[in-house]
Amino acid sequence: MDDEIQTDEIIRNIFQTGKCCFIPRYSTNSSDMEMVRLHSLQDLENLPKTKWNIKQPLESDERENALLTGGLDLVLVPGLAFTVDGRRMGRGKGYYDAFLARCRAAQRSPPFTVALAFRQQILPHVPTDDNDVNVDRVLFAPDN
Repeated sequence: MDDEIQTDEIIRNIFQTGKCCFIPRYSTNSSDMEMVRLHSLQDLENLPKTKWNIKQPLESDERENALLTGGLDLVLVPGLAFTVDGRRMGRGKGYYDAFLARCRAAQRSPPFTVALAFRQQILPHVPTDDNDVNVDRVLFAPDN
């Protein structure tokens, strides 16, 4: 989203180094999300945008699903606010919390999770509950 760290250069590097890239696809009628394979930068450019201005494949677009084909090694997790120890506040739908819980159940070892944040998003405390999944690392620019 526009108020989050942009990941275009990370995606470009993924393809330049020959790695696989999966992106979120949100279901329109539920709080379900899956990670589906992105084939190239051109593939990303050609994707339609959702009502939230997020590029994603249509639900009818047949794509490789990460959890059905071996899982993921790394997941970049968005959020509104974070603590330095990995607590996060999302946007309220629980998409990533539910997805990460499914990853942990489906994979032999869970993916490493990283949040990319602006310094202003780092707070001493964010409210969480039992359904919230912490991230392994929060990356942000330190104070000068």
